[in-house]
Amino acid sequence: MTYDTIILGAGAAGMMCAAHCGGRVLVIDHAKAAGEKIRISGGGRCNFTNMYAGPGNFLSQNPHFCKSALARYTQWDFIDLVDRHGIAWHEKTLGQLFCDGSSKQIIQMLLDEIERAGAELWIRTDVKDLHKTDGGFAVDLEREGQRHNLSCTNLVLATGGKSIPKMGATGLAYDIARQFGLTITETRAALVPFTFSDGKFKDLSGVSLPARLSNDRTSFDEALLFTHRGLSGPSVLQLSSYWREGEAVRVNLIPDLPLFDLLRDQRQSGGRKALTTELARHLPGRLVEYLSHHIPMPGNLADQSDAALSELIAALSDWQLTPSGTEGYRTAEVTLGGIDTDSLSSKTMEARDVPGLYAIGEAVDVTGWLGGYNFQWAWSSGHAAGIAIAGQS
Repeated sequence: MTYDTIILGAGAAGMMCAAHCGGRVLVIDHAKAAGEKIRISGGGRCNFTNMYAGPGNFLSQNPHFCKSALARYTQWDFIDLVDRHGIAWHEKTLGQLFCDGSSKQIIQMLLDEIERAGAELWIRTDVKDLHKTDGGFAVDLEREGQRHNLSCTNLVLATGGKSIPKMGATGLAYDIARQFGLTITETRAALVPFTFSDGKFKDLSGVSLPARLSNDRTSFDEALLFTHRGLSGPSVLQLSSYWREGEAVRVNLIPDLPLFDLLRDQRQSGGRKALTTELARHLPGRLVEYLSHHIPMPGNLADQSDAALSELIAALSDWQLTPSGTEGYRTAEVTLGGIDTDSLSSKTMEARDVPGLYAIGEAVDVTGWLGGYNFQWAWSSGHAAGIAIAGQS
């Protein structure tokens, strides 16, 4: 059986590509349903893009690579597609866009689009072998216990990265890319919680507050969540993409709080209050209790000099912690690194030295911030490959 294009992976990027490539297209996935990562995203409501998505929100060894695809298919193009399908949505913090209803609406929209394009979808299908031929590629698949020997002109790698293996994530795209001589940059779990081997935050599990997390490369102002294993929350997930083992993380617990002025003013009117009592009006009580064992907080407000208050503020705004590691691919939202962008054309996503081979989405060394950016890369890169393939006919 011969196809113009076979797409490995029925996720966000793969389905977007299938909707645009034209010709006879087959999309395969080993999962029991298409778009499984879409389904669980955004708490079941799918943070499908971000209003502020741009090249500066992505990490890659080549920070310029993503510019072309993002410019040719923007967040506004995807929003228009969502609107045309009658899917209601809303904006949350920092430009994040979510479905009012269910993430399943986005999956159904993509399924409708690939059906409209005439593409086939095979789920519960495994790749057993593939190799290059004079006319393209030979692909050996197993579906429902039967083997299928197929051929295609174009082969698209859209199987994602290693994140969340319990959902079936593997390094298949990297293995195939290596088979054809493409380079793979170092891969790491990204957008992932930090862990501390000594369980130091176990008693704070569930406590959250706005915070600024930073290292020598960047900083993020978003919520911080203490867990029984360590630190999580948006600020932690964001910084994890820029973190390396052994590095300290700086935590500012009062990034936008004029705590020095507040405490000094209260010292005049309520000096008999314990310092910890007053702090608990501005920070979570359990956190204040925990910090009191690590930062000097003796006596009442009236006992605190300006110098003492300044030292306290300095400690709260520059709490240095060194994680022992991260939760790893088990809970990571994305994989950092992947198929080296030097191996691909930034306009078409086609391998420079392997005509007809394309790589898109999370499989490529382009990783977005938390907040809908990685989905936008899936839409943009999938679209870029799709229209490039369509242009061949």
